[in-house]
Amino acid sequence: MPVLVVAGKAQTPAYGAAVLASYINAGNPSAVFEVKAVDAAEVGEGKVASLDGKNLAANEAADALLQSCKEKPVAEWKDLAFGTLQTRNFKEVAPALEKIESYLNYHSFFDGYQVGPTDALVWGALRGNGVVGNACKSGAYINLARWYKFVDQALGSVIQDIADQLKDAKQKEKAASSKKKESQASFDIDLVGAEKGKVVTRFPPEPSGFMHIGHAKAAILNEYFARMYDGKLIVRFDDTNPSKEKEEYTEAILEDVKTLGIKPDRITYSSDYFDKMYELAIQMIKEGKAYCDDTPVEKMREERGEGIASARRDRSVEENLKMFEEMKQGTEEGLKNCLRAKISVDDNNKTLRDPVIYRCNLTPHARTGTTWKMYPTYDFCVPIVDSLEGITHALRTIEYRDRNAQYEWMLNALHLRHVNIWDFSRVNFVRTLLSKRKLQWFVDTGRVSGWDDPRFPTVRGVLKRGMSVEGLRQFIISQGPSRNIINLDWSLIWNVNKKVIDPIAPRYTAISDPTPFNLSDDIELHQETRALHKKNPDVGNKQVWFGKNLIISQDDALTLKEGEELTLMDWGNVIVDKIVKDGDRITELQGHLHLEGDFKKTEHKVTWLAQTEKLPVVELVNFDHLIVKDKLEEGDNVEDFLTEQTIFTSEVTADPNVLNLDVGTVIQFERVGYFSVANKDNGVLTLYHVPDGKVVSRYGAKK
Repeated sequence: MPVLVVAGKAQTPAYGAAVLASYINAGNPSAVFEVKAVDAAEVGEGKVASLDGKNLAANEAADALLQSCKEKPVAEWKDLAFGTLQTRNFKEVAPALEKIESYLNYHSFFDGYQVGPTDALVWGALRGNGVVGNACKSGAYINLARWYKFVDQALGSVIQDIADQLKDAKQKEKAASSKKKESQASFDIDLVGAEKGKVVTRFPPEPSGFMHIGHAKAAILNEYFARMYDGKLIVRFDDTNPSKEKEEYTEAILEDVKTLGIKPDRITYSSDYFDKMYELAIQMIKEGKAYCDDTPVEKMREERGEGIASARRDRSVEENLKMFEEMKQGTEEGLKNCLRAKISVDDNNKTLRDPVIYRCNLTPHARTGTTWKMYPTYDFCVPIVDSLEGITHALRTIEYRDRNAQYEWMLNALHLRHVNIWDFSRVNFVRTLLSKRKLQWFVDTGRVSGWDDPRFPTVRGVLKRGMSVEGLRQFIISQGPSRNIINLDWSLIWNVNKKVIDPIAPRYTAISDPTPFNLSDDIELHQETRALHKKNPDVGNKQVWFGKNLIISQDDALTLKEGEELTLMDWGNVIVDKIVKDGDRITELQGHLHLEGDFKKTEHKVTWLAQTEKLPVVELVNFDHLIVKDKLEEGDNVEDFLTEQTIFTSEVTADPNVLNLDVGTVIQFERVGYFSVANKDNGVLTLYHVPDGKVVSRYGAKK
């Protein structure tokens, strides 16, 4: 078996050759190469690899391997891989990244429709150049990041193998070492104790509301790491509070998870483990680690805050067992009690001050009915079920950090398997509320149309506004599981979305405040075929009406002068012969075609429509934030910070082709903006403005 040896400490390791070997192995089992790594900067003077004992430069190793490969790489990209992409100066390599980004805007891979040898060499060169690592995975190069991630999943395991060999001697270091594993460069974190094929993550929503963008981040990150390590993802409904939970929320969350492209390996419910949690609670009581307490809620809160022990803290085991049974039966005496973990009275971490782990609730449960009269709290339930379900890594928002010690205490007290915790910051946006209670207030008071209102930060709301699933996923992944707590501006996520939709959004024309532009030329009304997207023929074609009676917008008309030559987009040049006015308003323009004119020399390029009987008037809707303050502080009353006007509408005359669009389609009205088809009710087509990350414009009057 031929052996390729890679110098792991080379300034730019021969990863291109290693990945190429992996590609050849996958497609040609008879030409198997073994890839090994040595802890050295070179394997012979000036060489970074060796093949069957012969020391080679990176490009020489690739050429040797290619003798066993039927396909050959594209010379231009191969030269780039072993030329500019080897440079350790980002300013010098940046133009190459721009070139790759531009190419991948309209191509999935360098070798046709699937990963090929060119992809292997270019990806390996990028992977081995530490200067460009972050750029390949950030939102700065959307297409490059998409391709990079795909090739990583297809061939990147060989880099992990190299890394594992180089780190063999260091495996006994503390698992929490800040040193990154090579395969985890997509995020600046190290999933402690992660092993390929053994990672299990979970997304545990409470079925008490609709998913918002914060939940989406948690779901996407958990899925991302599960797939990165060839592991499993569990979606678990934390259904421990029947007073708040509804079946419709469970169904809605599952729909949203599916919409986001997330495919869980299992769907479970905390209620599946009610019997087991009850047994563990009994165990804690018997071991003196829990007690029943009938202290009134306000007094208990006060005592916990001041570090005062409850009068019931030293109840006997027998008395606690008896009272816990009363709680289970939902008796009058039992309903006065809760079960508390016996941890500490005055720990500086107040989450450890004897937290409540069971409380009574007579509301029938959606799945268990009236079987139970008491339910475990989140703090008791989550660590237990995480351990029982085999979760290896629990990703939690940083607001739970103080509760991590409590989480660990529960596992230790119950003698359960350890679970690794990783904290990440919740996603916060300016002028945005994520509190279910506050969002419910907007729904209940009729200030929004529902939980899918395009002004809402719910998954359904932002998608209805025109956010693409891919744009949302790319934004969240580009953020990574950062622990930095900041309020982001919405322009950031909409800018990422624009990079996703712009290459594929079909182009149409919309004219606001239409003004007649009549040509003296003898032109019969007819249709011609034009591309829906000038830079992407795959989007398709449309039929465009041409004639001598046109309309342009009043705003464009006001910029023109008699005798001026201008360009009608997608047609050619015309000359303005006469401008007819009524006061300050232009009522008609007259002109003639000058198609031989040079469009590069005209100052004005305007959109237009030929006047036909079928020109539809459509409604454009834009939105503002629901509140005026960037961040509500504790004690702020949301009613004091409401935005006075949040919906803006206008009417435009549009290309007849838009009448055939399906609801949810995202388009661009050229020189106007991006829009999502919202509805076609009562014969009126309504489109929602899709922000592009720039200053938000507003249309028309309050609706």
